[in-house]
Amino acid sequence: MTDSETPASMNTGRPDWDEELAETVIGATVIVGLTTIGASGQVAQQIQMHGTITKASPNDGIVIALAGKRAGETYTLPPHLQALTPAKAGEYRLRSTGEVIVDPDYTTSWTINKPNN
Repeated sequence: MTDSETPASMNTGRPDWDEELAETVIGATVIVGLTTIGASGQVAQQIQMHGTITKASPNDGIVIALAGKRAGETYTLPPHLQALTPAKAGEYRLRSTGEVIVDPDYTTSWTINKPNN
């Protein structure tokens, strides 16, 4: 069934899930950048973190076991595998913590818009 044949009632608004790709990202290292935009439209916060993908499913999202200064924590991204960009080999320094990550598998950046209160 193609997208044009999919009944509107079956369209969840989520990107297509690729189970093969999901299986390949388990165990991969990822650097995550989060930018929060406040109600005024200005950058309110920027966070960087890194870790290992431990789970990827359309229902639970992309679960990351964080490393470095946030070791012991987990963080879950939405189930959007296409947001994982293969990283170029090299050293990546997190501006927020000063940590250096060598040769991660992926990077991903997200913008979070805070609603008006």
